Amino acid sequence: MPDCNHCGAHVSEQFARVFADERGQLHACLDCAANAGIAETARQRAVNT
Repeated sequence: MPDCNHCGAHVSEQFARVFADERGQLHACLDCAANAGIAETARQRAVNT
């Protein structure tokens, strides 16, 4: 099961397919980002890594 690279929480395979970056990294999940802004949070964290 995939994990969030930011907080370590487990996420579903479907979540990972939608929100992972091109390297397969998850920079935000439901536990560490607001639902409405999860894609934007993931993009910002990916740029900062």
